[in-house]
Amino acid sequence: MTSLVQSVDWLAIAPPTLTAVVALVVLVADLFVPQERKQLLGWTAIGGLTAALALLLPLRSGDRETFCLTADTRTQACSYTADHFTLVIQLLVLAGALLTALLSLDATRERLPAGEYWFLLLSSAAGAALLPASRDLATLVVALEVASLPAFALVGLKRGDRMSGEAALKFFLSSVTATAVTLLGVSFVYAATGTLHLTEVAQRLDDVPGQLQTLSEAGVALTLVGFAFKTAAVPFHFWVPDTYVGAPLPVAAYLSVVGKAVGFTGLVLVTVVAFPSYADVWGPALAVLAALTMTAGNVAALRQVSTRAWSAVRLLAWSSVAQAGYLLVPIAAAAYSGDDQIGATVAYALMYAVVNLGAFAVVALVARTRPENRIADYRGLYAARPAAALALGFFLLNLAGLPPGIIGLFAKVTVFSAAVDAGLGWLAVIMGVNVVIALFYYLRWTALLFRAPEGAAEKAPHRAPVPVTLAIVLTAVAGAVLSGYPQFALRFAATTLF
Repeated sequence: MTSLVQSVDWLAIAPPTLTAVVALVVLVADLFVPQERKQLLGWTAIGGLTAALALLLPLRSGDRETFCLTADTRTQACSYTADHFTLVIQLLVLAGALLTALLSLDATRERLPAGEYWFLLLSSAAGAALLPASRDLATLVVALEVASLPAFALVGLKRGDRMSGEAALKFFLSSVTATAVTLLGVSFVYAATGTLHLTEVAQRLDDVPGQLQTLSEAGVALTLVGFAFKTAAVPFHFWVPDTYVGAPLPVAAYLSVVGKAVGFTGLVLVTVVAFPSYADVWGPALAVLAALTMTAGNVAALRQVSTRAWSAVRLLAWSSVAQAGYLLVPIAAAAYSGDDQIGATVAYALMYAVVNLGAFAVVALVARTRPENRIADYRGLYAARPAAALALGFFLLNLAGLPPGIIGLFAKVTVFSAAVDAGLGWLAVIMGVNVVIALFYYLRWTALLFRAPEGAAEKAPHRAPVPVTLAIVLTAVAGAVLSGYPQFALRFAATTLF
């Protein structure tokens, strides 16, 4: 007989809980803090995210579970697990939110309502930090929506901006559709198995009665389609370019890293943990999605760089779609050679998060003097801001997988090896072709930074804001450390995280 009394490990749930508590504190404090001191709300948010990151240290052993239903048998089903996979993703999510907060300090002082912005950002980060620890389908869906719903409002927070409103509407409609499909799939899985806990779902899907077989297959398929929307996999990627361009720049950076981490984490949990018995279904499907996603993203990005009037943000948006294709490869490979391949996705996600946030930080800096942020605006950036140009060039080379971006090169090799080891040679070939395509637009943008500026060299009109500078420095240092010591990230590719 199963006991309904659940144990609570407060330390295990501390990182997302503290983030949510600070969000509420900021929301209430906004009522009393005068307008000229609203900057304190931003620093409070940064302090809360820093403290949440510090709370990961006592959990580093990765052996905590809570909200468990204990049974008479030796097995127990838990809704929250702080294992190594959870801690790595929480590190990525909270660090990404912290860097986003640094980029946002200047924007909230000048253009965005501070109280609402910080509350929404912290609420979304709390949901994103909860999601990797979720081990039942109900908690997984709730965490997904807590991470997503505030993001809709963040995208449309530029009041009076038509593009921001359109971007928020597209993002909202696509996400609501994805949620509806996911909930329908989850309900079918529950009807077929009688449980929501991922480990129990995996056990019971192995022995579904014949009359429920079709229902369980439909549930698995619909759940995967819902998460494919969240990951921006082709053909569910149509909302990405307009959403990134219309959103405030820090929000676009947040969506490109934290939003993507949320989708991929959920996809890993439902495929590898909950649906391993259907690997023969979701494995080939994800392999095809990976090939389509990286190809569509790279071809579209190639068009952006060949038309200098297009914005840098739109190019990074299509680049993020292509990177999503690379991130899908190890998940597809796990269907053929075991869940140890998931480490390659984690290693690649860490590299991508660092360098993509760094690229957005430099783009935010350039946008202060060039609001249109066209590709052509980066010509001769080295003459005006040498440090920013060198940092952006380093980030782009990492995304391309070229030295001195060693971590970018190693991460791509790790993903490529995952496909080869799983017997997906055709997918490895497609990935190789796409890497070559991506080289063109990454190198063309990099070369533009160091070309002679048209006319007289533009001098930087004022010093860069300290928070933006700090974000660039932190990401550049992290990228350099990972390139000098790639084992820090790549060791995840060689270990089983579950």
